[in-house]
This record gives sequence, structure tokens and C-alpha cells, in this order.
Amino acid sequence: MAGIGIAGGPLAELAREPAAWRWLRTAAWGFARVFSIFALALAWEVAARSGAFTPYMLPALSAVLERIWHDLIAGDLLLNTGVTLYRALSGFVIGALAGIALGMGISRNRLINWFFDPIISVGFPMPKIAFLPIVILWLGVYDLSKITMIAVEAIFPVVTATVVGIRGVERELLWSARNMGAGERELLWQIAVPAALPQVITGLQVALPIALIVAVVTEMFMGGYGLGGAMNTASRFADSRGVFAGILEIAVIGYALVKAMTLIRRRLLLWHQEAVAPSTV
Repeated sequence: MAGIGIAGGPLAELAREPAAWRWLRTAAWGFARVFSIFALALAWEVAARSGAFTPYMLPALSAVLERIWHDLIAGDLLLNTGVTLYRALSGFVIGALAGIALGMGISRNRLINWFFDPIISVGFPMPKIAFLPIVILWLGVYDLSKITMIAVEAIFPVVTATVVGIRGVERELLWSARNMGAGERELLWQIAVPAALPQVITGLQVALPIALIVAVVTEMFMGGYGLGGAMNTASRFADSRGVFAGILEIAVIGYALVKAMTLIRRRLLLWHQEAVAPSTV
């Protein structure tokens, strides 16, 4: 245990380090993590102002940020963002709940597995967005059709992750629980589901960005309010700043959703090995 105690180990050196140095080191590491983003933004601004591209082909980043600020002041940004998030999250929740329930059924019931396994195997690699024209014919071009497409796209990674997670539960855990008198319901809810939770959350982390992507694509295809619809309108009127503003807005929202899911994962898996294991970074 040498070198761990406060008296002469690394913790003592860290405690003796001035607070200003610790702040600078933390700030340096934080900047290093986003350096590539700043480099890309700088390259974008330089390329746009170099004269190699017309403002129509590549507007300057500063001009795009100005457009985003104008949309924020006018209220268009909040409206379109709210509509897109409503559709994306609604479809994601529906797909997540249905996917978890179906995955549990497939992993625990032979009849359900016999019926749905071929459908999942064929449908998972298939681009479900190809059904969009049919969904429009059946459900129209409003929220119902968009949320339906999002839910259909989101359900497949959740189903797959749930099945893999539950089937991967250690047999020893199940045998021990059965020996202690646990029934099938207790085995599922008290053993299998908690043990499979990391894989299930991984499926949710995959499905959430897919939900946002499909929301934007359906809005582009069907029009109306939303970030995708705003980008489509800007493109029709040759408003390149509006198109690039939409790209930036979607990127920021997608990053925020991914980080939120990461925080939720950490919160839900405080008991899991991945949370209690010492970090090697």
C-alpha cells in the first residue's frame, strides 16, 4: 500500500499542489477534449473567407451563428427544436418500451421467439425508411406518420440488445435463484432484467440518435414545422445559411441527447462493475 497514503504518496502531492495549477490542468484537459471541434470551426471560417468558395456554397461560420441567433430571437429556433424533439422522443419512448417488452418475450418464450425472430432478423438490417411512402399513404403527413416511422426504426436495436442481454445472464445466477425457490417471474424481474440492464441501456443509446435522425429525415420529406422542415424550406429558397444553421442545430441537439443518455446510464448503473471499477484513464 506504499505511496497511497496522504503522508507521502500521490494524494499528498496533489493536496500540496496550488489550486491555480489544478484549475489550469483541468482547463487544459477540457480544452484538449474539444480541440478538434475548435480546429474544424476555425478551418470552416478560414475556408469560407478565403474566396475559394462562394457564400452560397459555404457560408462563413460567423454568418451561420448570426442566423442561428436571429432564429432564436424570432422564436423559430425554439419552435422547430421543440417540435423535432417532441417527435423524436415520442417515437423513441414508444420504440423503447415496445422493444424491451418484445425482447423480454423473445428471450423467455419459445412461441414468441419462433414468430418474431425471423422478422427481427430480416427487419434489423433493412432500411425501414423505405416504408415512408407507404406510411404517408396510410397515415398522412402529420405527426402520427412521423412518430410511427421513428418508433419502427428505434425498436430494432432495443429488441436486439434486450435479447442479447437476457440470454447472456450467467446460468449460475439462474440456477442459484431457482434453488432458492424463485419462480419464472422472479427470475425475469429480479435476476435477468437487472443483469441485462447494461446491454438494454446500450440499445437505448443506439436507438436515441437513430430517432433524431429519422425525425429530421421525415420532416425533410414531409415538410412542416421542425428542424428538418426548416432546412428543407431554406434549401428551396437557396438560403444556404439556413441550411447550415440547421446542420449545426441538429449536431448540438444530438450531442446533448447522447450526453444525457450517458449520464442516465451512469445513474442507473451505480451498482454495476463498470461504475465501481477504477478508471484507467
